[in-house]
Amino acid sequence: GRALLCASAARPAQAGVRRPLIERSVPGLERDFSLCQQRSTVVVERWWKVPLAGEGRKPRLHRRHRVYKLVEDTKHRPKDKLQLILTQSVELRQEGKLERIQTKAGEVTVKFLRSCHLEVGMKNNVKWELNPEIVARHFFKNLGVVVAPHALKLPEEPITRWGEYWCDVTVNGLDTVRVPMSVVLFEKPKTKRYKYWLAQQAAKSMVPTDSQTS
Repeated sequence: GRALLCASAARPAQAGVRRPLIERSVPGLERDFSLCQQRSTVVVERWWKVPLAGEGRKPRLHRRHRVYKLVEDTKHRPKDKLQLILTQSVELRQEGKLERIQTKAGEVTVKFLRSCHLEVGMKNNVKWELNPEIVARHFFKNLGVVVAPHALKLPEEPITRWGEYWCDVTVNGLDTVRVPMSVVLFEKPKTKRYKYWLAQQAAKSMVPTDSQTS
């Protein structure tokens, strides 16, 4: 028949499961290994059926009866969305009402986006029109932020030339941040580094030395 097994990193199932070699060979590692517990439930079924035993006797199990096949892993079941009712005041929320709250990572992302300025480089030898997919790639390339195209909103008028614009980024469907965006001429990274080096050299030459000031 089928059975439920509670899989734990600290206590592996006794039937047909061996302890990891690293756990047995390295002293003191067993304790560290047991600290990382990840419990879940799996539904298994014996590969070989156990024959019926005589009345009043326990069934005799052989090695083959300890071989199981996986029927279902409950951690892959769809999870219901959690709904929270506030019991205390939260910023921009009301007590006692069912509200969706921004995650900690989302709050950090919103705070970071409010201080950002996005630069989008477009070439001058082809006709182009800026779209959310292009902007999303530049968010990751220039700012290291992964933004889904559907979470971006651009101005209604098509952007087909260089200039100063904006884009709205919605984080987790809750908070929207308007990020200033500059559409500039595309330059290769090597060219950018060279121009930056020239600017540094020019800045150094403008700094007066001690002999000149004295």
